[in-house]
Amino acid sequence: MLVIAHAIAITCYLLAAGLAATPFARPIAAPVRGVIALLSASVAVHLAALLAYTWQFGEPPLTGLGPALSSAAFLVAVTLLAVEALAREVSLTLVTAPLAALVTVGALASTLSPGPAAASAGALWLHLHIALSLLGFAAFATAAASGAMYLLERRELKSRRFGAIFRFFPPLETLDRVNHLAIVCGWIALTLGTALAVGYSLVYADADQLKVIWGVTAWLAITALTVGRVVAGWQAARAAIWSSAFFVAVITLYVAFRAIGPRSGEFL
Repeated sequence: MLVIAHAIAITCYLLAAGLAATPFARPIAAPVRGVIALLSASVAVHLAALLAYTWQFGEPPLTGLGPALSSAAFLVAVTLLAVEALAREVSLTLVTAPLAALVTVGALASTLSPGPAAASAGALWLHLHIALSLLGFAAFATAAASGAMYLLERRELKSRRFGAIFRFFPPLETLDRVNHLAIVCGWIALTLGTALAVGYSLVYADADQLKVIWGVTAWLAITALTVGRVVAGWQAARAAIWSSAFFVAVITLYVAFRAIGPRSGEFL
C-alpha cells in the first residue's frame, strides 16, 4: 500500500510537470485547471500514503530517512499547489513538481520505517521540531524555484527573444512576490524548528555534530536571505540569485554529509 501510493504520487507529479510544459511544444494557453487537478490528485494520494504510514507504525512519518523525505516531498507539493492555485499560474510546476517526485523516489529507495529516534524521550517535541523544519525547507525550495525562474525570464527579456518562457512564465513581479513570501515563511518555520531542536538537545543531551552543522548552516542561509530582503532591501534579481545559490549549497552540504556516513536509517 505504501509503495503503491508513493508510486502513484510520483506519476502524478511527473504528469503535472509534463502537462505544464505543453505550451513550450505548441502555442496554447497554460492548462491551469488540468495541472492543478493533477497536483491535487498527487497531494491527496501522497497524504493517503502518509496517513497509512501513521496508522501502520503508530507515529507520524517524521523520523527515519525514508519517512522524512516523503514528508518533505509532500510539503513541497502542498506549497506548490497553494501557490499555483492562488496565482492561477502553473509555470512553477515545471521546477517544483519534478523536485517533489525526485524526493519521493528517494523516500522509496530508502526504508519506509521509523528511525531510531522515534522511541526516545520527548518524542512529541522532536516530531514538532522535524515538522517545522521540513515546512521551512519546503518554503526554501519554493523560494529557490521562483528565484531560478525569475532569472530565466529576466534573461529572456534582456535578450529580447520573447519566446516560450516569456509567453508562459508569470510576470517578474509575481515571481518576486512568491520568492519574498516564501523566504519569510521559510525563515519563520526554520527558526521555530531550530529553536525546538536546541531546546531538545539541551534537555535530553542528544545532539549529533553533522545535524547541528547542517541545521545551523541552513538556518543561517535563510536568515541571510530574510535580512537581505526585509532589512537590506535587496532587489528582486539579487534575491533570486542568492536564494537559488543558498538552496543548492544547503542541498550539496546535505549530500556531502550523507556520503560521510550518518547513523543507519536516519535523515542525517
